[in-house]
Amino acid sequence: MLETSIEYLKGVGPVKADLLKKELSIFTYGHLLNYFPYRYIDRTKFHKISELNDQSDYVQIKGILRKIDEQGSGPKRRLVGTFRDESGVMELVWFKGLSWVSNLQTGVEYIIFGKTSLFNGRVSMIHPDIELVSNANTEAQSMLEPVYSTTEKLNSKKIKSKDIGRIIKSLLQKIDEIPYHIEENLPQSIREQFKFLSRKESINFIHFPQNQEQLKISRNRLKFEELFFLQLRLLRTKKLRKTTNRGYFFQKIGDNFNNFYQNNLKFPLTEAQKRVIKEIRKDLGCGEQMNRLLQGDVGSGKTVVALMIMLIALDNGFQASLMAPTEILAQQHFKSISDMISGLGINIELLTGTVKGSKRKEILKRLESGEIHLLVGTHALIEDSVVFKSLGLTIIDEQHRFGVMQRAKMWKKTDSNPPHILVMTATPIPRTLAMTVYGDLDVSVIDEMPPGRIPITTYHKYETQRLWVFGRMKEEIAKGHQIYIVYPLIEESESETMADIKDLMQGHDMLSVEFPKPRYQISVVHGKQKPADKEFEMQRFIKGETQIMIATTVIEVGVNVPNATLMLIENADRFGLAQLHQLRGRVGRGGGEAFCILMTGFKLSEESKFRMKTMCETTDGFRISEADLKLRGPGNIEGTQQSGIIGLKLADIVKDANILNAARDVAMNIIETDPNLEKPENLPLNKFLQNIQSNQSFSRIS
Repeated sequence: MLETSIEYLKGVGPVKADLLKKELSIFTYGHLLNYFPYRYIDRTKFHKISELNDQSDYVQIKGILRKIDEQGSGPKRRLVGTFRDESGVMELVWFKGLSWVSNLQTGVEYIIFGKTSLFNGRVSMIHPDIELVSNANTEAQSMLEPVYSTTEKLNSKKIKSKDIGRIIKSLLQKIDEIPYHIEENLPQSIREQFKFLSRKESINFIHFPQNQEQLKISRNRLKFEELFFLQLRLLRTKKLRKTTNRGYFFQKIGDNFNNFYQNNLKFPLTEAQKRVIKEIRKDLGCGEQMNRLLQGDVGSGKTVVALMIMLIALDNGFQASLMAPTEILAQQHFKSISDMISGLGINIELLTGTVKGSKRKEILKRLESGEIHLLVGTHALIEDSVVFKSLGLTIIDEQHRFGVMQRAKMWKKTDSNPPHILVMTATPIPRTLAMTVYGDLDVSVIDEMPPGRIPITTYHKYETQRLWVFGRMKEEIAKGHQIYIVYPLIEESESETMADIKDLMQGHDMLSVEFPKPRYQISVVHGKQKPADKEFEMQRFIKGETQIMIATTVIEVGVNVPNATLMLIENADRFGLAQLHQLRGRVGRGGGEAFCILMTGFKLSEESKFRMKTMCETTDGFRISEADLKLRGPGNIEGTQQSGIIGLKLADIVKDANILNAARDVAMNIIETDPNLEKPENLPLNKFLQNIQSNQSFSRIS
C-alpha cells in the first residue's frame, strides 16, 4: 500500500501529485508518510496580550473584538481591529479579504492565532486566523500544529503547510480504515529495552502530537530508527569487506624498512608516530584489506609514516602509490621522499598531467613491468592507462580534495585483492568524520607534534586595522622572515577566473606602494600562469629572493618554506574551515613563532563569525573538523556527496550523539552475533534493510 502513487490519495489527484513529485520528491504514500514537520505551533496554550512583544513566535489569544476601523485609501486601505483580553489591548490588521473581515462581529469573544509584530510602538497581528469561541475546533486547540516545508511554487498553487497536513491526515485515516498497519521494523527486545512506542504510534504522533511529551517520545523512536539502520548498513558493509575483501599479507619487515630506519631517518619518531605505525602494521598483517584514516595536523609527520608503510609494501614484493590533489604537492612529496630514500636502491617516479610523450610512455612501461617501486602523482594515477604490476598499497593525501568516485577508481588497479588503502588528512572533512563516528573507517591519529613546534597564533582583523597588519608584516620581514598573502577563488573549482586574478593584482598594486622596491621584493603566483612562470616565482620565494608571496589558493597545500612565519588571508570569510586550516599550516615550519591573520570586512554572517572565532581559538584539526561538521553537515556517507545532509530526516549526529552511541552499540552487538540477520527476531531488520538498501553503496570508499 505504501508504494501506491500519491495521486490516488483523496484530495490529491494528478495535478497536485505532479507538483508534489517535482517540488518535494513525494511520489508514494510511503514518501508522504515520511515527510515530517520541521517545527510545531503550540495550539494548546493561550497567551496574554501583556506577555507579547515583537519577538514572540506564533501565539494563540482569547479575547473580545471591540471595534473595526477602516484606515487609509486605495492600495494602502486596511482594516484595523481593536482586540482586548483581561491583560491589555492589541491591534489586528488586514490588508486584503476586507469584505470578509467586515462580517466579523464586535463585542463577541474570539480566538485569534498568528505571529506578532510591532507597529507604531504597539503590538499587532497581521492577518490572524480568527474564529468565534463558540465555533472553535476543540481538536485544533488541544494539539501541536505541524508545520511542513513547502516551496514558492507550491504556495502559488495553494498547496501550503496546512494542505500538506490535511492530506497526511487523510492518509493516516485511510491506513486505519482498511485496516492496514504500518509494519514494525525493530525487534521487540529493542523496543522493550528503550521503552519505544510502536512504529505506527510514532508516525502518528510525529505528524499530529497532542502534547510535547508525545512529540518527544515519537521523535526519539524515529531518530533512533534512522541512526540504527544507518549504523547497521555501514557495519554490515565493514564486516563484509573484512570477510570477503581478502587483503594482501604484509608480514615481512625487510631491508627497505630497516635500512631506512637505521640509516636514513634524520629525526627520531614521536611516540604518536610509532603508535600509528604499529596500528597500520597490524592491519597489513591480518589478511584483511586495510581501510584506515590517518589524521594529523600539518607538520605532525604524516609523510614519514606514509613512506615507512610504503617500504613495508616493497619488502613484501608489492608496489605502492601516493596520490596528491595538486601537482605542487605531488612534486613536494616526490622530492622529499626521493631525498629520504636516497641510496636505498628504490626506484621512484612522478606522474602528473604535465608528464607527456616519451617520458610518460617510459614511466607506464616501467610501472607495468614492476621496475618502478613507488609512484607519486596526482589524479593522473587513476587513469585507465596507468597499470601496475602488483599494487599492494595506495596512500591518498589530503583526501578532502578528491571525490569519492575518484578514490574508488584506485580499487580497480589490481586483478585479485584490492590494495590496502590509507587516506591522510590534516583536517577530516565532515563526510569522513561522519564515517569515523559511525565506525566504518579504522582511525589512527598523530596527536603529537615534533619537539619544539610552537602553535601558530591566529588573529582576526578588519579592513580598518590594515595599518596594524602592515606593521606586523614589516616586523617579520625585519627579522629576516617571509610572508604569504592569499586571495580566495571566487569559483569553487580548481580553475581561477580573471576576476580572481584582478583581485590579486589589485592587492599587488596596493602592497607595492606600502612595500616599495628595491627594499622589498614580491612574488606573484596564480593558476593562470604558465607552469614555467609559476615555478620561477615559487623558486624566487623558496630561495629567499622575495620576502612576500601573493597567491591564490594554489599554495593551499604543497609549498614548504621554513622561513615563512606570517600568513595573511584576504577575504577570509570566503574560505571554509578546512581551507583556512590548511593555509595556516604553510607557516611555522621552521620551528619558531608564526602567525596567521584573517582579514575580513565588518559585514559578516553568523556562520562566518563562527569560522573566524574557531580559527582563533584552536589549531587542533579534529576540533576544527567538528566545527565544520556542525556548519556543513556530514555529507551522504553512502553516496558521493561530500557535505550537506546525510540522508537523515530527523536525527542530527552532533546534537543526538547520545542516541547515535546507543544505536551504534545495539547495531554492533547484532552484527557480531548475527551478521546475516538470520535469527527469527532479526527478520524484520533484514526485511526493512532490503527495502531501503541503496542500489550502489560507496560507503566502503574512504
